[in-house]
Amino acid sequence: METVATKSQKTKTTMSGAAALVNCLIREGVETLFGYPGGAIMPVYDALFDQKEKIRHIMTRHEQGATHAAQGFARISGKVGVCLATSGPGATNLITGLADAQLDSTPMVCITGQVPGKMIGSDAFQETDIVSISMAVTKWNIQVTKAEDIPAAVAKAFYIAKSGKPGPVLVDITKDAQFEKAEFEDYQTCDQIRSYVPNPKLSEKALDQAAELINSAKKPLILFGHGVLLSNAKKEFQDFVEKTGIPAAWTIMGLSALPTSHPLNVGMLGMHGNYAPNILTNECDVLIAVGMRFDDRVTGDVSRYAKQAKVIHLEIDPAEINKNVEANVPVLGNCKESLTALLEKANENQHGEWLARFNELNAQEDEKVIKDELNPQADEPMSMGEVIKHISNISRGNAIIVTDVGQHQMVAQRYYQYANWKSNVTSGGLGTMGFALPAAIGAKFAAPNRQVIAVIGDGGFQMTIQELGVIFETKVDVKILLLNNEYLGMVRQWQHMFFEKRYSSVDMVNPDFQMIAKGYGIESEKVTERDKLEDSIHRFLSHEGSFLLEVMVGKENNIFPMIPTGASVSEIRLE
Repeated sequence: METVATKSQKTKTTMSGAAALVNCLIREGVETLFGYPGGAIMPVYDALFDQKEKIRHIMTRHEQGATHAAQGFARISGKVGVCLATSGPGATNLITGLADAQLDSTPMVCITGQVPGKMIGSDAFQETDIVSISMAVTKWNIQVTKAEDIPAAVAKAFYIAKSGKPGPVLVDITKDAQFEKAEFEDYQTCDQIRSYVPNPKLSEKALDQAAELINSAKKPLILFGHGVLLSNAKKEFQDFVEKTGIPAAWTIMGLSALPTSHPLNVGMLGMHGNYAPNILTNECDVLIAVGMRFDDRVTGDVSRYAKQAKVIHLEIDPAEINKNVEANVPVLGNCKESLTALLEKANENQHGEWLARFNELNAQEDEKVIKDELNPQADEPMSMGEVIKHISNISRGNAIIVTDVGQHQMVAQRYYQYANWKSNVTSGGLGTMGFALPAAIGAKFAAPNRQVIAVIGDGGFQMTIQELGVIFETKVDVKILLLNNEYLGMVRQWQHMFFEKRYSSVDMVNPDFQMIAKGYGIESEKVTERDKLEDSIHRFLSHEGSFLLEVMVGKENNIFPMIPTGASVSEIRLE
């Protein structure tokens, strides 16, 4: 590496493209990244060797694991998650994680190696057109074939990934560009791209219209999603809810933006959400959607969704406005800014009678569903709900809960009492089984002083079980709660309810998970009896280092409430 001063006194340094890339990452504040080496990315790994004191590379056991770890890291830290992979199969293994990050608006930069430029299109060893393949699942992607173009591409990638509605970006760099030497000026971060407007200017007219509807509403309802967390609107959102006195319900991505115990937090929306907010969505007079996109799992049959209500939609992405649900008053902009402006215009209010209606309906759910789920009879098998109840009580709702996808996901989100901001990490839009273990590892690297619990089913666990190797190598302290019902539980439930109990390919013939944990040097325990559950959870949570707690739960327990596919939110079933 050679440094010279030009006539204009600008410092230029001669280095390889790979070294320049690593320097760019350092300048972007990257201290931890996840990846898996290979031939086409090897020059970058060689450059990382020289910067081990500044950047810690975590080698996952599969490239998909790297993407999910980067997601977990980003979701908890608020920074851009970064991962590396080689060309060909290494790059294609990133696709699921990219799609997951795209649907859940997670800022991530994936850097892939590519065959040398002159070999592109020749079907060279481990060549794939990853730019074309990843186009549908990235916010932006680019291929770089010259060393001198690397800094500008990286700067643009980080800016696009984290600005506006966040998302994943892929930068594909040919191997010859990584080797190539070039002169580089001091790295400049990017803060503007022509024609790209990540933060729309707030409309004063829209804010006035929204405030007028809110102030005159008799039965208003707030639906809050991931946008509240992404915009860091913790104080603004809670102040808005409390000043207006409006009941607020959450999507699975909005969970932990408001403490579960808050008196105006009326529960979970959607297919397995709480009874009251689903029913009363079709009774409210004003619906205020904050940083959520009216996903089909929230709306049910959209043709029968909130037709009686005036809809206010606070959203940063113009493409989401009127996409699924027509908004009477769209408020384009960053949620934090929109809520700050609305807070000044909104009247202080209370909606006691309306809130009582939520309490009345939730009491019905408590009687018909929750009581039995959290406190099964002595002769009944253990339920997922009672396990989560003990976890929540003993941890006092202070842990970061990282869920996989399935019945355990719904149960954890319904029954864990989230006390802290940014405590829920899950795969929402894509519903990726295998997400939780690597995402929990990433979350723990982002927040080493917080307890991180991965809640996983026996199906999803085996999709990324190899990431136990990361725990073995790094000694990262992740608690793994394995809720084992020996089924693909959610699929079995649907076959039970809608396919006449024709259980097709859902039985899980599982290995000895304790033996597997032992092989990775992880302490473990298996609970099969209720009277040993609470003591086991105490040991699980207090253990120094990672721990696998496997709990055998009821094989054919179903998750209720439930909105069947194609049904209205008003047709939510309690049994």
